Amino acid sequence: MQSPEQDEKTYLIRGGRRLEGSVVVSGAKNAIGKQLVASLLTPEPCVFSNVPRIIEIDAILEMLSDVGTEYAWLNDDTLRLHTPRVKTAEVGQKYSGFNRIPILMLSPLLHRTGSASVPTVGGCQIGPRPVDFHINALEMLGVCVESYNGGYRATSKGLRGTEITLPYPSVGATENCVLAAVVARGTTVISNAAIEPEVIDTILFLQKMGAQIVIDVDRRIIIEGVPTLNGTHHAPITDRIEVASFAAAAVATNGRITVKNARQEHMTSFLNTLRKIGGGFRVENDGITFFRQQTSLAPIHVETDVHPGFMTDWQQPLVVMLTQADGMCVVHETVYENRFGYTAALQQMGADIGLAKFCLGHKPCRFRNQGHEHSCIIRGRTTLHGVPIRIPDLRAGFAYVIAALLAEGTTEVSGIHFLERGYADVPGKLESINARIDVVSRTAVSPKQAA
Repeated sequence: MQSPEQDEKTYLIRGGRRLEGSVVVSGAKNAIGKQLVASLLTPEPCVFSNVPRIIEIDAILEMLSDVGTEYAWLNDDTLRLHTPRVKTAEVGQKYSGFNRIPILMLSPLLHRTGSASVPTVGGCQIGPRPVDFHINALEMLGVCVESYNGGYRATSKGLRGTEITLPYPSVGATENCVLAAVVARGTTVISNAAIEPEVIDTILFLQKMGAQIVIDVDRRIIIEGVPTLNGTHHAPITDRIEVASFAAAAVATNGRITVKNARQEHMTSFLNTLRKIGGGFRVENDGITFFRQQTSLAPIHVETDVHPGFMTDWQQPLVVMLTQADGMCVVHETVYENRFGYTAALQQMGADIGLAKFCLGHKPCRFRNQGHEHSCIIRGRTTLHGVPIRIPDLRAGFAYVIAALLAEGTTEVSGIHFLERGYADVPGKLESINARIDVVSRTAVSPKQAA
């Protein structure tokens, strides 16, 4: 893959304007990426609509193409995939550390060929993401997994159903279990499973393919294995992270934005939190309109959690919005232990933010007394100022954009390749809601050239 740093983009954002207008959000990256992988389970074609044109999707398509998938864009957001045969069951080392997709390719490749090799996982810099849950579950299903320097090698003479209890409702581990179990012999019961909307959407896609899956009470998923799956058509759900990002931008700038395709049922905990702060929303036939309900935003205490709790990917835009609240706010992160690194740049812009190693909340937390700075204290209201900032990872990206839209003067935002991994056409969408943004493209200079 070409390094995104070879063509370095920078956003120049002039802040201080109310954001107004409407914006159309894309399909959920965290759903469609897994569904593209799931298409490997069948030799028949699958067609997907509402697919975001982002770097992450391009990388997944490249991985799939390497193992034998044929794909074509039928229009701007419709994609056809077909894997009549798997030409190799080895995912190349060039994808090591880029994202978490390779580990999810183990199950489909095992189903098609009986063996698979994938590199180590990656993703945003938000703390370790061990794959123990994945590996242990696959071994219970009859897979032999060996680790080697830089990856995992798996073999199986046939997966068989079993009972799996996940130690934590991990989204990735749940998805891996489901992908393996749908074509295993017998019945699989997954307890303490993740039930995020993106997981459910992937289950619905698999059901269209012919899978037998029941979503039971108390986080249980019951799967009766079938011998084969067929091709189908699917449109993934809207990206609820992108919806929250534009909602936070509307309330933070005291604007009014209609987010087309936003779905209330996927946003309930966010909407409740927004209303407590003083934000408002109106559910429309084709989306949700976001605005301020109160002139002054109220302080709040928020704790992230697995679904149906407050999503961990919502806390970055929330923290930026809370710099405009009158008083002290607290955000306790219970899902990832290292997710507040982005706040250093907000401090440079003038935000009054502190981090604590203590659990500032009442929810059970895996990181209690482990020394991780996983609680955030925001004191507002503060005026932000434009300074050069660099995006460190995907989810910090749009939070920095919101901060730049709030700030006095011009903010130069670099590291745009991280943002474009998960958000499509950011400049175009921002311009549609009255933002002032210029995109500057520069060719990065290598260390040897600089010397």
